Amino acid sequence: MSEPVFTLHQYPEKLVVALLPAGADIPAWAESASLFAIIATAAETTVICAGRSVPKKVRHEGPFTAFAVKGPLDFALTGVLHGLLGPLAEAGISVFTVSTYPTDWILVPTGKAEAAAEEWRRRGHTVDLAPVHDRKK
Repeated sequence: MSEPVFTLHQYPEKLVVALLPAGADIPAWAESASLFAIIATAAETTVICAGRSVPKKVRHEGPFTAFAVKGPLDFALTGVLHGLLGPLAEAGISVFTVSTYPTDWILVPTGKAEAAAEEWRRRGHTVDLAPVHDRKK
């Protein structure tokens, strides 16, 4: 049985993953971008946002380039991330993933974005620029 083939949309913004204390309010500098996410647990708050205004004193990683798997994806699908992340692991490209209701997002270090896109293309996936209406201005 062959692996499913996907279309991934690449977004232009440089994103960061920032660590905030548990229960932190979302600061004004956490600008939205094509992907803006807040993940909170009892122990910490993580914000994925545009990196242009993040203060140096805030612990963060990045910049990252975001790729969205064109969706919506059926919740019954299995192995989507496995199939897309395997080639990146083989190529030594680290990732940070997050899922929204309709799709999966894969963040790769910006310096490795083109290498990631090439790895996916080699396996038959399509990688293109995100549609303009999906991009944050």
